[in-house]
Amino acid sequence: MKGHVEDRWWRKKKVGGKLVYTDSGRPVREKTDLFGKGDRYKVRYYDPDGKEKSKSFPDKELTRAKAFLTKMQHDVLSHEYVDPKAGELPFRAYTREWRKGQSTDASTRQTVTSHLDNGIFPSLGDKSLRAVEKTETIRDWLDWMERPKSEGGRGLAASYRAVLFDMVSAILEAARVDQKIRSNPCKAKSIKRPKPEQRKIVPWKAPQVHRVKLALPASQQVVVPLGAGLGLRQMEIFGFSPDDVDREAMVVNIQRQIRWIGNVPVFAPPKGGKTRVVPVGAGVLEEIDAHLDNFEPVTITLPWLEPGARPETARLLIRKPQVLRRFGARAAYEAISGPEFNTAIWKPAYRAAELNYIPRRDGMHGMRHLYASIALASGVSVKELAEYLGHHDPGYTLRIYTHLVPSSHRRARKAADGIFKPRHTGAARLEDPETA
Repeated sequence: MKGHVEDRWWRKKKVGGKLVYTDSGRPVREKTDLFGKGDRYKVRYYDPDGKEKSKSFPDKELTRAKAFLTKMQHDVLSHEYVDPKAGELPFRAYTREWRKGQSTDASTRQTVTSHLDNGIFPSLGDKSLRAVEKTETIRDWLDWMERPKSEGGRGLAASYRAVLFDMVSAILEAARVDQKIRSNPCKAKSIKRPKPEQRKIVPWKAPQVHRVKLALPASQQVVVPLGAGLGLRQMEIFGFSPDDVDREAMVVNIQRQIRWIGNVPVFAPPKGGKTRVVPVGAGVLEEIDAHLDNFEPVTITLPWLEPGARPETARLLIRKPQVLRRFGARAAYEAISGPEFNTAIWKPAYRAAELNYIPRRDGMHGMRHLYASIALASGVSVKELAEYLGHHDPGYTLRIYTHLVPSSHRRARKAADGIFKPRHTGAARLEDPETA
């Protein structure tokens, strides 16, 4: 493989275009015009594409320059070559290139931007890829994320640190494949991925859910049977339509949620793009009908997936509460914002019910945990429960909700009826199609 080390300070002397030799037969050397200026040695070599590359070394480092040339030649021949200058690219700049190959979904882009800006760029963004490739840099970043804010860190939960770690690892793995760096330090044995704490789910009790329901404004009480009786996520509740109910089959089709891209709401598929069918109990259906008897649905049109996209129209069960019409830019839309609903409606109702609100346990997601717990207790299998909840992996459901037991749609309905007891059990329209 071609390449050589050039001495910029000294050269072989020529007279009339011919080399001059000493009496012993060795070439005579003379100083160049660059003598004493800048680095002395320049290594010239060729990359796999045949392009000449170079790297300079100071005086008295000839041995290091020769070793560098040997390594470059070896890497080219063994297909392990990485351009040394490629690693000079800032991590932030390379991440912009990496994002071009990621999801084009507006909500995902928004989430990725938040992760980068809050937990990654403040520590790694301005460092070069070569610097981030060092395991000590990753260790310092992990320490910074975990350290309390009072000590100059971020104080992030282990579960969130694990998400950020996986993102940085994905970026660095792409940089390795793109031959910007030689290795991914996140995969080094000395680097440990943050281990999310295993929080034990403490399901609500039936009296608790009823107290919260009664404490909510009448126009919002239906969120409770939708959450605890169908296992819907918060934004699936706000995107729920009475037209999604199949009364003959006694199921509901969960096919949309509301997402907020900045201050603009959009309709989107449920989390993970996974639509699903959930059995509906007679008591839950009565709750929906009672709400419809007292409150008109609201028909709204929103873009699909991202602002400016094709519009979708749906007749939603729950109208936006009047109190939410004062929240800045979002007040202009009929769609409900989750954080604002929590602040203005949910938490006040929890306090009005004289219950001790515990963050990360008593949000609206607690109703979903209650649904899961009563379904399992009534014989619904983990596999079926995973389908009802919209989980991609039943193993994930099992890790959260413990045991596996036999089940059926009928038992799932019966479980929900244990909380929302039907008053018209003889009505033909509420007959269980599995037993009819």
